[in-house]
Amino acid sequence: MKNFLKSALVLLLAVSLLLTGCASGEESSKPKEGNKNVSLENVPDRFKDGKEVKIKVVRKIGGDDHTAQFLAGAKEEGEALGFKVDVFTANGDTAKFHDAIAQALQEDFDGFIISHGDDAATVEDVKKIVEAGKSVVTFDSNGDIASINGVTLTSQDDEALATLSLDQLIKDTNGEANIVYLWVDGFPPMVRRNAVYQEILKSNPGIKEIERFGVAAADTSVQTQNAVAAMLNKHKKGEIDAIFATWDAFAIGAARAIKEAGRDEIALYGIDVSNADLQIMQEEKSPWKYTAAVDPKLIGSVNMRILAKKIAGEETPATFDLEASLISQEALQKSSSPVNMVNLAEVVEGWGVSTAFEEDWMKTLKEYYK
Repeated sequence: MKNFLKSALVLLLAVSLLLTGCASGEESSKPKEGNKNVSLENVPDRFKDGKEVKIKVVRKIGGDDHTAQFLAGAKEEGEALGFKVDVFTANGDTAKFHDAIAQALQEDFDGFIISHGDDAATVEDVKKIVEAGKSVVTFDSNGDIASINGVTLTSQDDEALATLSLDQLIKDTNGEANIVYLWVDGFPPMVRRNAVYQEILKSNPGIKEIERFGVAAADTSVQTQNAVAAMLNKHKKGEIDAIFATWDAFAIGAARAIKEAGRDEIALYGIDVSNADLQIMQEEKSPWKYTAAVDPKLIGSVNMRILAKKIAGEETPATFDLEASLISQEALQKSSSPVNMVNLAEVVEGWGVSTAFEEDWMKTLKEYYK
């Protein structure tokens, strides 16, 4: 636990410094000098002459570990390629999110990564960026952006995330369970996860939803904890077998409520992962049995690679889903040392590793700017 807390403290400090930079709007990295002994012969012309490449990363949601990891992944990958990367999170403030995009459009950025732009205004923002001749990659954003030529929409494989978690729930309960469903409408990933959930309910009549709750707010975990606590008071022991949480902010609140109520007969199945999630899953008598997730830092890295290919003038797909993994409490608790986002790869095979869109010329640039 001591090592876990030390790692968490280091991450918290990094998050604090990162978000301070984001809030101020100041650019968070500077271009590096390259190693002249490394040949750039195989590198696209755009990156050969030393002309600065400037990237803007704008994320609507924030204040959570997933956001910090995502921004860190994008920033580190961009800097490794020699780019100057400026990151910003609006912490859920829609007006600040769109203002940041509008302001960045007045500056000389070569490319944009837009995260969690879920409204119609984001579609208009992206159109303006493209019309200005800039490259754009979006993550977990409005699906109508797909109608804009040249833009790549990335997402976690939400269908796989929901399927992995629900299939495990069905396996553990032999397809017979009364469950509470924690979900909120209005967000593209939630819509996709809900579609899977509805289909699985249809094909597994023994799984019965008895309650549901969901709200996206600054205090989602607290509101969820209170709502689940109230539901537990309504249902005596044996009436609820499991809770399916479509977002880790829901799962955190649910786990606290279940533990405080002493309702250890209820198993929790979630989606997404963070240091806070991992810590809760490893606690004694934690109800959180499984969570399905994609490494958020890797998401940021892959989005940056796709954007680099666009700036280089190379072909990129219209959509791309990042592969999901299932993380079990059993595997975490078997570890000889506390598991966090840094060493999770030691427990989950393939975690945080992907060669997607990593071209040979990118490896050359990384060597050049190392």
